[in-house]
Amino acid sequence: MSLPIFKAAAVQASPIYLDAKATVDKACDLVVEASTQGARIIAFPEVFVPAYPYWSWIMNPVMGSPFFERLYHNSVDIPGPEVQTLCESAKKNDCYIVIGVNERGPKKLGTIYNTNITINPAGEIIGCHRKLVPTWAEKLVWSGGDGSTLKVHDTDVGMIGTLACGENTNPLARFTLMAQGEQVHVANYIGLPTAPKEYNMAEAIKLRGMTHSFEGKIFTIISCSTVSEEIISEMERFVPDARTLLTRKNGAFSGIIGPDGNLMGDGLIDDEGIIYAEIDLNRCIQPKQMHDILGHYNRFDIFDLRVNIAKQEPVKFIKKEIKNGSENYKK
Repeated sequence: MSLPIFKAAAVQASPIYLDAKATVDKACDLVVEASTQGARIIAFPEVFVPAYPYWSWIMNPVMGSPFFERLYHNSVDIPGPEVQTLCESAKKNDCYIVIGVNERGPKKLGTIYNTNITINPAGEIIGCHRKLVPTWAEKLVWSGGDGSTLKVHDTDVGMIGTLACGENTNPLARFTLMAQGEQVHVANYIGLPTAPKEYNMAEAIKLRGMTHSFEGKIFTIISCSTVSEEIISEMERFVPDARTLLTRKNGAFSGIIGPDGNLMGDGLIDDEGIIYAEIDLNRCIQPKQMHDILGHYNRFDIFDLRVNIAKQEPVKFIKKEIKNGSENYKK
C-alpha cells in the first residue's frame, strides 16, 4: 500500500477589498507562486473573495448596512465567472485549491453564505462547504449552512475536508469529517485583531489546528487572512479609531500541523506570505496505535453521533396523486 507524499501550501494574505475579480486575480498569482514551489494543495483564507465584514465588529448594524450591500454585489455565484477563473488556475497549475468565498444564495436575493470551495487539478469543483454557524457579529452578514456540505473528498493526495474559522471549535463538526476518513484538513480563518484584548487570536487559531491534528492523527493546513492598509483606511472613513482596533498584534496565524499535533516548520503571524510543508500520509499510521478515535479508542456502543445531511430549503412542494382511487402525497 502506497500513501501520498506531497507539498502543501498555506497562504496568508489580504484580499483586494470588496473587489471579487481583482481578488481572484491575486489568488491566481499566488497559486502560480505556490505551485512553482511544488505545492499540490494550496489553502486560502476564509471568505478571501472578496472580503471579510470587519464593519460588523466596529460599527453598529445601521452604519454597517451599506457595506453589506456592497459585499453582496461583490460576492460570487457558484458556478460563476470568478469561480471559473479559479478552476482554470487549478487545472493550469495542476493543484488542488481550497478557498473561502462570499457566495450569493441562488434565487435568494440578499442572502450570502460563507463558503469554502474545493477544486481539483482537473479544474472541477468537488466541494462547496457553507459555514454552519456564523460567529458572533458575523450573524449580521451570513446565513448558516447545513449538514449536506459536511463532506470529505477522496483525492490522489488523500481525503480532504475543510471547516471555516469558528467551526474548528465545534468537536461534533470536526468528528463528522474525521469519521469519513479525513486525512488532510484545511482550516481557514480571518485575521481578527478586534477580538477581546485578553484573547490571543493567533494562539487560538494554532491551538485549534493542533487539537484537530492530535485527536484525529491527521494533517491540518491553516490559512488566515491579514488586515491590509486598504482595509484600515476604508474603515477609518467611518470609525475614527479603526486603525487602533485593526492593528493589534497576534491577530492572524497560518501554518501546517502534523498528525502528532506539532507545528511543522515555522508558522506565520500577522504578515503576508506562504508557508510550505511536506505531507507524508504514512505519518498518520503509527499514532493511531495509541489513540484511534475512529476505531479501538472509542465506544460506539455508548456514543452515537447522528448527522442530518439533508439539504435544507425554505419551502418543500408536495403534489397530490390519485392511485387506485386513493390520494397520495409526494414531494
